Amino acid sequence: MDWNRTIRQVHRWLSIIFTATVVANFVAMALGEPPSWVVYSPLLPLFLLLFTGLYLFALPYAAIGRGARRTGGYE
Repeated sequence: MDWNRTIRQVHRWLSIIFTATVVANFVAMALGEPPSWVVYSPLLPLFLLLFTGLYLFALPYAAIGRGARRTGGYE
């Protein structure tokens, strides 16, 4: 199993879920006072996006640290 590909796919799906919960939050606020579970529902996908995003951000730096050769850069 390719972990990098899996994490990237999870990050994409989390972004879709996060966007849907934010839209639902705005719709609920337009209809009146939303319940607290609606207000706080974007937080779980947001924190998971933080961790997967930090992992994806660190991947190129970890590859350079392992001695992988840069392709297409300013060498």
